[in-house]
Amino acid sequence: MPNLAGKVALVTGCASGIGAATVRRFIADGAKVLGTDLDEARGSALCAEVGAMFTVQDVSDRAAWPAIVAKAVAAFGRLDILVNNAGMVSGAGIGDLDDEAMFAAWDQVLAVNLTGTMAGCRAAIAAMRENPGGPKGAIVNIASTTAIAPLPTDVGYSASKGAVRVLSKSVATWCAKAGLDIRCNTVIPGATQTGMIADAERRIPGLIAAVAKTSPLNRLADPSETAAAIAFLASDECPFMTGAEMLVDGGALSIHPGF
Repeated sequence: MPNLAGKVALVTGCASGIGAATVRRFIADGAKVLGTDLDEARGSALCAEVGAMFTVQDVSDRAAWPAIVAKAVAAFGRLDILVNNAGMVSGAGIGDLDDEAMFAAWDQVLAVNLTGTMAGCRAAIAAMRENPGGPKGAIVNIASTTAIAPLPTDVGYSASKGAVRVLSKSVATWCAKAGLDIRCNTVIPGATQTGMIADAERRIPGLIAAVAKTSPLNRLADPSETAAAIAFLASDECPFMTGAEMLVDGGALSIHPGF
């Protein structure tokens, strides 16, 4: 089990799903955690339950990011880990909406999923450079299998998650070239049992069963399974991994779609 004892982590989108599972896993592994989310009720309840701090955050607010990171540093003295997990879907293919609605949906999903992730990386690196003992840290960005096999029904989500993959590589190599012991890796989850897919199931009965069949394991992931991969990348167990991608997709991208 990865040992995060003494580590300080910031996890966005902590109120549910993969974010909540990550906060639980990090606390169990000995980390001190600041969880953030727009959903104050559920986010604060989760953090209070497990012994983490909580603050409200809109990750798309670029200007607020340094202050969010500063809260973790002020509370715990350093920042070792950032998990950029917060995200949203646009729910629209390229021709599904009129121009005004299409570009509004596009702008919003990219502001959260991509610009928010970049702003988080930038603020975290600034804090990690000042860590006692020297620059050191681990950033884990959450993408999606749609970054590799995009959805025709969600151009904004697919494009933003594809961009997160490349953003992570750019961040990783910039830090390495700058001589900073700050790693940046990507986790690529497949279909996961989260509130987002549960909401979609209410709109589209049978969706979960259909999505489960996209994996050879014929099921959705539990969020804790993705959290385990995040914890590994956040730990000191993999010091030579940076700019890498870890698939947690139940083999969905390993099989020909006809089989």
